[in-house]
Amino acid sequence: MKTKALRIVIALVLFVIALTVNFSNELINDVIFIVSYLIVGLEILKEAIENIFKGEIFDENFLMSVATIGAFAIGEFPEAVAVMLFYQVGEFFQDYAVDKSRKSISSLMDIRPDFANVIRDGKIEKVNPNEVNIGDTIVIKPGEKVPLDGKIVEGKTSLDTKALTGETLPRDAKEGDEVLSGCINIEGLIKVEVTKAFGESTVSKILDLVENASNKKSKSENFITKFSKYYTPTVVIIALLLAIIPPLIIEGATFSDWIYRALSFLVVSCPCALVISIPLSFFGGIGGASKIGVLIKGSNYLEALADTEIVVFDKTGTLTKGVFEVQKVSPVGISKDELLKIAVYAENYSNHPISKSLKEAYNNAIDESKIIKTQELPGLGIMAQIDKKDALVGNEKLMKEKHIDFTKTNDIGTILYIAIDGVYAGYILIADKIKDDSATAIQSLKKNKINQIVMLTGDRKEVGEAVAKQLGINKVYAELLPDGKVEKVEELMKTKSEKGKLAFVGDGINDAPVLALADIGIAMGGLGSDAAIEAADIVIMTDETSKISKAINLSKRTMRIVKENIIFAIGVKILVLILSAFGISTLWQAVFADVGVSVIAVLNALRVLRVKNK
Repeated sequence: MKTKALRIVIALVLFVIALTVNFSNELINDVIFIVSYLIVGLEILKEAIENIFKGEIFDENFLMSVATIGAFAIGEFPEAVAVMLFYQVGEFFQDYAVDKSRKSISSLMDIRPDFANVIRDGKIEKVNPNEVNIGDTIVIKPGEKVPLDGKIVEGKTSLDTKALTGETLPRDAKEGDEVLSGCINIEGLIKVEVTKAFGESTVSKILDLVENASNKKSKSENFITKFSKYYTPTVVIIALLLAIIPPLIIEGATFSDWIYRALSFLVVSCPCALVISIPLSFFGGIGGASKIGVLIKGSNYLEALADTEIVVFDKTGTLTKGVFEVQKVSPVGISKDELLKIAVYAENYSNHPISKSLKEAYNNAIDESKIIKTQELPGLGIMAQIDKKDALVGNEKLMKEKHIDFTKTNDIGTILYIAIDGVYAGYILIADKIKDDSATAIQSLKKNKINQIVMLTGDRKEVGEAVAKQLGINKVYAELLPDGKVEKVEELMKTKSEKGKLAFVGDGINDAPVLALADIGIAMGGLGSDAAIEAADIVIMTDETSKISKAINLSKRTMRIVKENIIFAIGVKILVLILSAFGISTLWQAVFADVGVSVIAVLNALRVLRVKNK
């Protein structure tokens, strides 16, 4: 990029010198023009020649080369250089926009385990996961990734399943439970009997899904390239016929006169207005989106966004914050502060996220001398003695097992029931909080005529349905693993129109396959995973889902300006071409019209940059 920019600057300086300074020998001006042209246009000439040998003759490189060489042939050196300069500036803008929006991000391969600790002949060997067989027993220590799918044969632990389900809260796992590769072992040492080879494991499937989904995504061709396939050969053939036929059939016509007209025709035919304004419109759209915290990785995604019909959301980290917090403290017979204090003291020695959430809500110093003893009850909760009080803090099963007369709540989330000295004292609700702007985002999409809004989640059905109800989302699919999300998106894609697009919005590694499969993948970039951002086409850097509607509005505005420029530029171009062919328009009038159209089109394109971040 820097080299290209430097070439443009040097060529521009030489062009201005040749244009403004009248040297005593006119040949010096011509040489400077030629040097300026070669600095900025040699790459285009080279590509045009290479494409001819590849059989790709009539592209924009060929047209630019023929038009500018034609300008040189009729002695219009300034026009030749100016045309090539304009073209390269337009190309630079587009390249800059795409390069800027594509950041270097960590790849999905980070979730692939590096090793597996397999037990062989009574010893633990560290081997490549590919070398582990079905039926082998592997050891997974705290902090390590689960390398292969299997069943726990010894030990208990908490597993971070965020990479697979998107669910923030770890899941307890004990002997007999299945574990999936890609999870992270948080607490205890466990032994797992492998049930699937590495190639068939969950983590391998995720990687394959991303690769295969990427192959299914169709990329829209650039308009200029498609236009040039028809436009370029047409104007070249017309120019040749214009130079040869009239002198043969019209009495008194000279070849020199009609060759001049043909070359003028070629100069006028150069689609500068389109070459510059269309990339600039998309660049403006991409730049305007970046102003509101939305990174769009290419003009094709900006174009596709305008045709969005279906928007599919992941739940955790996208519509919700992905961070568990104490949402409610409901005491019975004691104060809220006392109930929260008992829960915090009981959970004090746990490194579970529930303990962290309680401590953050309590926000006071903990006097550990008051904690006489604590005992963890796997799958139930904690039994503790705090300041001469016997406390039970746990789930519904714990209350039933200890025969506590309690009132079950219908609140959605993680419920901690608390009993003190055998008497029910209330409950604390810990749940993932809905983002402040999620409801606004859904309403905005509906106003934008996005009639089909769907939510997918790996969370429990009741949790997913509760969030969807709060946000006004009518369709929700819960308890999904990555392959389940892919299946649902594939089903939904069959329901859209031929022109319509499906956008998927997610943030976790588990969302990467769906982000890659969707017509438009949108990742929450501020807190989202690197894998999701890499797989996505659009990144919301502020993590505000409400920005999606703004991006859709911006894409529609961009496409409207692009269409305006296409109609205006082609219309004027055809008119001037006809006038040139009949000799009504002189070369300089044609040049003025050509440059004028380009300037107007560029100014129109720049309107898309006027974006307000409200």
